[in-house]
Amino acid sequence: MPLLADKYRVIAPDLPGFGFTRAPSERGYKYTFENLATTTDAFTRALSLDRFALYVFDYGAPTDVRLAPKHPEKITAIISQNGNAYEEGLGSAWGPI
Repeated sequence: MPLLADKYRVIAPDLPGFGFTRAPSERGYKYTFENLATTTDAFTRALSLDRFALYVFDYGAPTDVRLAPKHPEKITAIISQNGNAYEEGLGSAWGPI
């Protein structure tokens, strides 16, 4: 990230439930791929990000890749590094594969 930061705006949020980020227990937040994607989408809107590239890896891959079909006009690139492919995270479209 430091190598990119001199040329690009680099933002690396924690997903709720990872790192130091937790949803308050009284909210009853369900840590599903869909809810994590909805939270990330709200985060990008709060920062007024109109166009951005996604760098995804590990558990964030099936979460953040969900943003592309929701907002294809905003996503300039998807870079995946060791992104896990969970059936729950990718959905039934991958069944034939």
